[in-house]
Amino acid sequence: MHVKVVSIVPGVALPAPASALAGAVVVRQLVVGGVKWSKGRRLDEADLRALAEGDVTQAWPASGPSSGTAGAPPETVTILVPEPGDVHEDAAAARLAAAVAGPGLVVRGPSESRFDLVAAHAGEVRARVPVLERLNAVDGIAVFSVLDGQLVAEGTLVASVKTGPHIIAAALLLRAEAIAARGGPARPVVEVRPYLPRRVAAVVKQTLSDSARARFEGTLRARVAGLGSTLVEVSYVADEPAAIAAEFRRLVRGPARVDLLLTAGAASTDPSDAIFVALEAIGGRVVSHGVPAHPGSMLWLGRARTTTFLGLPTCGTYSKATAADLLLPWLVAGEAPDRRTVARLGHGGILTREMRFRFPPYARSLEAPDG
Repeated sequence: MHVKVVSIVPGVALPAPASALAGAVVVRQLVVGGVKWSKGRRLDEADLRALAEGDVTQAWPASGPSSGTAGAPPETVTILVPEPGDVHEDAAAARLAAAVAGPGLVVRGPSESRFDLVAAHAGEVRARVPVLERLNAVDGIAVFSVLDGQLVAEGTLVASVKTGPHIIAAALLLRAEAIAARGGPARPVVEVRPYLPRRVAAVVKQTLSDSARARFEGTLRARVAGLGSTLVEVSYVADEPAAIAAEFRRLVRGPARVDLLLTAGAASTDPSDAIFVALEAIGGRVVSHGVPAHPGSMLWLGRARTTTFLGLPTCGTYSKATAADLLLPWLVAGEAPDRRTVARLGHGGILTREMRFRFPPYARSLEAPDG
């Protein structure tokens, strides 16, 4: 991008009238007349006259050069003079933030010409990665975010936007705004989808001791409550298709209907398991046999009428954080119970201790998988 560059020699007359240079931007930190100026400062006529008077020294950030250089008078001061149509970095970043931010985000800034997008509520981050890449391919544009699908609390920094030069050509900014707008309001570049209040039940096909039952129900209740939903009941049923089907029907139809039904105890690789036979008997189906993540790869996802089924693996029924702690929040946040949603688990699906940041806050108190 072509930018008009002008050099000013402190103590020497300005190379052009102050009125012609007003609106220019200084590119280094300076101390002028005892006052610190930040780089990017827009100069008015009084600022320009102060530079010409010559009471100017170089200012350095804490990480910059130390004694011997800091405070030295600069031989020249470089300023960038905007051409018609150029946009200052603060105004450009404000427009870019407005173009990028979707629902569930609060825009804060500027701070050093950067605007931050902060979660207005807890939920799931959706970041359209291909769009982010196209935006960042525009010279001078920078948009950076947390991971797509990351689960965040209210107040979490989700993304930041800024422009690289202190002045950016309007044509480049317009190109970036057009890229961000291509998905329309329904497909923002970055958003935080809130957890929706869901009715959740569990059907367990196994015999548990009183202590194991209490442990299972406690961790399950914490998971559901941590997402703003309600665990309405936990049913323990015999390992028999008719009994399980009767329980499924009750929870899929009528006044006891739930939005999400968790199951435990199925042999996930055996299509003749009573849970799968019962699901088929009530007109349901398995959507996904397993998920691309570990631990928890033997999760299964199903559907019957408007109720979503999520089959927990053995390790997911108790205290370990698993792929269930990614998929369950996504479902509560409104993601469709389909193969496309499951497929998104693959990127970042190695859920070792280092990946705990991907989980919702409740899961950070669960045992960390060893890998």
